[in-house]
Amino acid sequence: MKSVFLWIGFLCSFQSFAQEVFPLWDTTVNMPELNEIPIIENVEFSVIKPFEFSKDGYRFLHGVALIWHKDKLYASFGHNKNGENTVSEEANYRVSEDGGKTWGPVKTIGRGDNVAVSHGEFLSYNGELWAFHGEYDGIMEKLRVRAFLLNEKTDVWEDKGIVARNNFWPLAAPEKMDNGNWIMSGFQVNETGSGNNPPAVAISDGDDFTKWDVVVIPMKTEKVWGESTVIIDGSIIINVARWGKQSIALASKSNDFGQTWSILKPSNLPMTTSKPYTGQLSSGEYYLIGTTFNGVNKTRNTLTIAISRPRELFFSKVFVIRHSVFPEGVGESHPQAALAYPHAVEYQGKLYVGYSNSGGKVGRPIGKGRDTWNNNSAELAIIPIEMITSP
Repeated sequence: MKSVFLWIGFLCSFQSFAQEVFPLWDTTVNMPELNEIPIIENVEFSVIKPFEFSKDGYRFLHGVALIWHKDKLYASFGHNKNGENTVSEEANYRVSEDGGKTWGPVKTIGRGDNVAVSHGEFLSYNGELWAFHGEYDGIMEKLRVRAFLLNEKTDVWEDKGIVARNNFWPLAAPEKMDNGNWIMSGFQVNETGSGNNPPAVAISDGDDFTKWDVVVIPMKTEKVWGESTVIIDGSIIINVARWGKQSIALASKSNDFGQTWSILKPSNLPMTTSKPYTGQLSSGEYYLIGTTFNGVNKTRNTLTIAISRPRELFFSKVFVIRHSVFPEGVGESHPQAALAYPHAVEYQGKLYVGYSNSGGKVGRPIGKGRDTWNNNSAELAIIPIEMITSP
């Protein structure tokens, strides 16, 4: 009889655990191991910004953001001649007029003498180009979001002031919801940048981009570095976040356009500990870019894209965008190269994916601590949509 009670107790515990797992992967499909994942065909690659310390003095580069605006492709990134997340950080960008094949000069969106303006997000709307960037004092202290609007007559970014506070850092492009408000996902960084840093979203008041309300995702999970992204289906919003402690995606759900959220849970989607990026293709499929496969650990050596079936809010297949060793392509190739912090935008039947490449730290200058963190180049992969959506 005792064994029966023990078995019942085990079943109850198992069912409780199963209910706690957020379904991001189709349970009827086996999650493939890395060597089972097909590589996407006919992908074009280019280099947005090579690592050129000897020429320009920049060490840190991270957080590529992409936008198409008036038939030009813009790419921004956080840039620093000193260590990552220090006050000398600046938001720089380049523009391509030939679909990402070549890029114009590096220009600046924003920077400050005693504050950092780092990587952020673009929004092209009603003929205007906005940028929303994480700004902070010291080392990620008093984080807020500063907005800029491009004056296309003068080619100068006009400072529109602080538009969000509460230690929020935007990490995905704003998306318009069915209720008329926009949502921009990211995370809340505590004052020390350590401990728990929950995922969060910023929500606009309609088309007013000068004031965003920050909503923090509730959580009980520990050691979270909650860089996050969202999947939108009407009033339902799913937040997908990096854990930090384990190589599993965390997730939360809102049924009311992001105003309230369920407690953050581990999902059934293996994902390396790096910022993910999601979106919905014009053909209806959702995608998640990161590093996702059965057996993934904290490696960033392969960049993958998970795809759903049209309108399904969970993923069912995975493709490799590129591996770290990629001698046949442009850009840096090295067994230890980290491919991370992806961003994507769809345009005329193609998905444009920007990401950082550490190059295996080859050719990087000597330094200590933050000076050696994320000394990256920025690269671009251009994926024909039919290569990832065809049955």
